[in-house]
Amino acid sequence: MNKKKDRLLKSGAVVSKFRVLKQPLLFFKVLISALIMTGTAGLLYAQVNQGELEKNLGPVTFINYEGPHSRIETREQIWNIGASLGREVRAGTARPGYSNRYFVIHSVSGSDGSKLDADIFGLGVDTGVDHIRNLRSIIQGYLETAYAYSARDASLLAEYVTIYNAVYRGDWDYFNERYKNPVMQNLTSDRAGLSMRFDEWPGRTLMIIPLGMGGLSSIDTTAVTDSRVLEEMRKEDDRSVEQRREMVDLKEREAAEAEQKARVEREAIRQEEERITRERAQVQEERGRTAQEQAARDQGQAAQGQDQESERASREEAQRKEQELNRQEEDLDRQERDLDGRRDEARRQEEFAEQKTGEAQEERESIARDQQEALANEALQAAGILGASIEVAGTSLGRIIRLDPSSGGELKRSPLDTVNVRTLTFLSGKIIAIAGENRGNGAIRLIEVNNNNLEMARQGDDDIHPNSLLWVNGSDIYAITNNLDTGVLNLGRFNSDLALQARSEAEIHPYASVIFQENKVLTQDKDGKPVILNPQNLRRE
Repeated sequence: MNKKKDRLLKSGAVVSKFRVLKQPLLFFKVLISALIMTGTAGLLYAQVNQGELEKNLGPVTFINYEGPHSRIETREQIWNIGASLGREVRAGTARPGYSNRYFVIHSVSGSDGSKLDADIFGLGVDTGVDHIRNLRSIIQGYLETAYAYSARDASLLAEYVTIYNAVYRGDWDYFNERYKNPVMQNLTSDRAGLSMRFDEWPGRTLMIIPLGMGGLSSIDTTAVTDSRVLEEMRKEDDRSVEQRREMVDLKEREAAEAEQKARVEREAIRQEEERITRERAQVQEERGRTAQEQAARDQGQAAQGQDQESERASREEAQRKEQELNRQEEDLDRQERDLDGRRDEARRQEEFAEQKTGEAQEERESIARDQQEALANEALQAAGILGASIEVAGTSLGRIIRLDPSSGGELKRSPLDTVNVRTLTFLSGKIIAIAGENRGNGAIRLIEVNNNNLEMARQGDDDIHPNSLLWVNGSDIYAITNNLDTGVLNLGRFNSDLALQARSEAEIHPYASVIFQENKVLTQDKDGKPVILNPQNLRRE
């Protein structure tokens, strides 16, 4: 990990980014209360406080490892790291995981004013996550299984969890003011939050996920889309049109759900009111009947001259009935008072639905305007030409850049900062290169670069020597392969999907050249002597 850090410090690597507006110590809106819970008794009643995550976020640029890896985990494997922790929390475990790996502290305690409960998501010293995309996938898996969020909503929330924790990294006064004592007892000022550098995550990260009242629609999307956050999102090349459309869809679903909950609650309240009215009438009727019966008994006892013991028993029975009727009336009074809170909640749901509908409509109009600008920018990008910059002194490592052919100005830059720019090759409409470094989990591999976003679209499975160039013959790619265990170098033939098709038996010089003549490959062996190979199977001729 220290080697990775040294490489980044030398290269000035800056990769994935999400811009937000930072104002420390300002509070997030509390998430909407009393939303409908999903139906199992085991579902946690603490839910992620979206409002606390989304207010007043500031500029955040995450520095990730960008390039080939020696070992690749699938998205499902990465997601399942968090999902396994979420399942345990949902089952009632307060602290699942291992302190040297990934772990969660589920801290929920009694009321403490406006202070919040939280899940603390920790990254131990042996964690290997090195890209914000993968970290968010882990958190997404956790939120899906712990709190039954949909994949789409959990993905959105995971993004804001990381931004929130980066903004308030180490801000002890803020955390202390916002979170309950049991939460703070599990934090330290040097680990609270999330560093923007991936090489500072292991052993130094305690991400805080604020918890609220619970419910499927507990995310406060109003804060997500405030004017300042949206303005930053609009600075992206595509104006974040697709992401904002998804947010509009979420708001419309929230509005529909809130309207439905309000209707259901209004109808339930109406039925409760009718029932209380009927039962109160029954109590009054019973009270009158009891009084009549008691009067009749008193008259009968007086006429018959019954003894005092019978009179006392009769009075006690009348008192018992009166007390029971009083208890029934008190219970009905309590039920009527409870309805006041339910009426308030139904009214809040109606107001919430109206608010979300208005926001969705306003944002749709803004998206429509920005989409035209995004299309114009996309056309400009398509007209650009690809170049490269060298960014690591003393090497040929740098990144691919799209340039305006008329002005030479930069239109877009690739997040990959370890591309060997001498190997940049175009084949069958694909951008092919050698990229990476043999540091930590990094590797030097053949890569394909996405022509639109300039991110890595594919990597090969074979290690490539750092001094290798790329040679193209028809649809074949040739490069010097590197056995990291033995140090043996060979010439490899690859197809356009970066899959190895043949490897030479002859060992190759690290600075070998490759020339194609008369259906033969001319190169140099490990001693620098010329050697002729068959271009298909790479055997000596």
